Amino acid sequence: MAMQSLRRGAMRSIVRGMVKPQVLYPLYKSIQCSSYATQRIVDIGQPTSVSHPHLLAEGEITPGITSDEYISRRKRLLELLPEKSLAIIASAPVKMMTDVVPYPFRQDADYLYITGCSQPGGVAVLSDEIGLCMFMPDPDPQDVLWQGSIAGMDAALDYFKADKAFSMSKMREVLPGMISHATKVYHNVMTALPSYMAFEAFRELDHNNKVKDISYLTHELRWVKSSSEVNLMRQSASIACQSLLQTMLLSRTSPEESKLAAKVEYECKMKGAQRMAFHPVVGGGANASVIHYSRNDQKIRAGELVLMDIGCEFHGYLSDLTRTWPPCGSFSSAQEILYDLILETNKECVKLCKPGMSIQQIHNYSVQMLQRGLRKMGILKDSSISSYHKLNPTSIGHYLGMDVHDSSMVKNERLLQPGVVITIEPGVYIPSSCDVPERYRGIGIRIEDEVLITETGHEVLTGSMPKEIADIAGLLNFDRSRGTEVSCSPAQQQVEFH
Repeated sequence: MAMQSLRRGAMRSIVRGMVKPQVLYPLYKSIQCSSYATQRIVDIGQPTSVSHPHLLAEGEITPGITSDEYISRRKRLLELLPEKSLAIIASAPVKMMTDVVPYPFRQDADYLYITGCSQPGGVAVLSDEIGLCMFMPDPDPQDVLWQGSIAGMDAALDYFKADKAFSMSKMREVLPGMISHATKVYHNVMTALPSYMAFEAFRELDHNNKVKDISYLTHELRWVKSSSEVNLMRQSASIACQSLLQTMLLSRTSPEESKLAAKVEYECKMKGAQRMAFHPVVGGGANASVIHYSRNDQKIRAGELVLMDIGCEFHGYLSDLTRTWPPCGSFSSAQEILYDLILETNKECVKLCKPGMSIQQIHNYSVQMLQRGLRKMGILKDSSISSYHKLNPTSIGHYLGMDVHDSSMVKNERLLQPGVVITIEPGVYIPSSCDVPERYRGIGIRIEDEVLITETGHEVLTGSMPKEIADIAGLLNFDRSRGTEVSCSPAQQQVEFH
């Protein structure tokens, strides 16, 4: 009715000569088109190419991923399933912050990978006999009133391209029969629902050790990225790099952990990320020696380093990078010696990233390099692995994709293949109480890059983010208003420990 009134008003103004036709006629036509378009758009609870043409192209189920690719994923999963097996993958549950306030929902990666549905409350079932069957949540008028529309059976068939669809209220009638015809069931243990696990047919298979974790199969599929996935990961990495660069510049004037955490999240979301990949790590001074420090509530004192480990999510695909720098723009001699060791280890390990190598092999090389360097500085007293682990208990890296530690069922000993994305993140974490030369105490340094394995070697997806000391110093000491380099004031200079 509102659209009709606008059109009538515009036409009356033209007829009465109040406004020139060439001015109002285009507006009249746009109102007319908007009305028709509004009537055609069906809200299925997540963006579509019709409702969000700025995010999705025609034929895509989620941004960057077409329906053909989702169908191909399902076929590949069915090829991995033993004959007469059934796969059950439930969506992630809604988690509550308080009794009435939910945490922001994030879909389970396996469910999203197979279905393309980013909403809670569903269960996907696959087998050679039935194809993809989606059990969709029953719409509740009160939920729709408060939270908006959700995808139902029609969306499952028409949009997500399922072969069959039922409401969740029918699962008790339909799913037991599907399970009873299977010789094995593979399900997502992390999101398994007590409702289907209570079915007699499921319990009988479980009793006979015929129920398996499907993650071993889905993680294998997700391990090697398609060209579409790589494109999304490039964009995610680019957003993270640009955002961290802006945050690095802010650190000169606002050296506070909380402000830097807020800045990087703001920049990521303004550049198109839907959420952070994880709570940002912003550790100033000795806080940087806490590997997954998360409080982010301290001021960074003059002369201290700040370690920021951040990543964002871009349409289901994550980035992950770390940089460490002095907000004042100048490393102390002790900081520079340690930083150089971590930087060289990072660069040498990146060189090893190629098909035929493994994360474990790269890790072993990094341990040897770091042990040698730390012993030379007098920080390590011996070459035992236990002594080294007190300063760095972490692996050199992990797989990356739809989860931060993606495809975790794939072992680090696996030889890398083109399309696999890993992180390379050497570091050293020296608590203030550590028995090392005093000038090294309370220093934590990590340099993390995101690396795509290619046919000929590798591509560093986070390569645009500065990590060389000269580049960091030039960036932080450049006065944009004057176009000249500036040095730290005496109050900002690092006081050396002796």
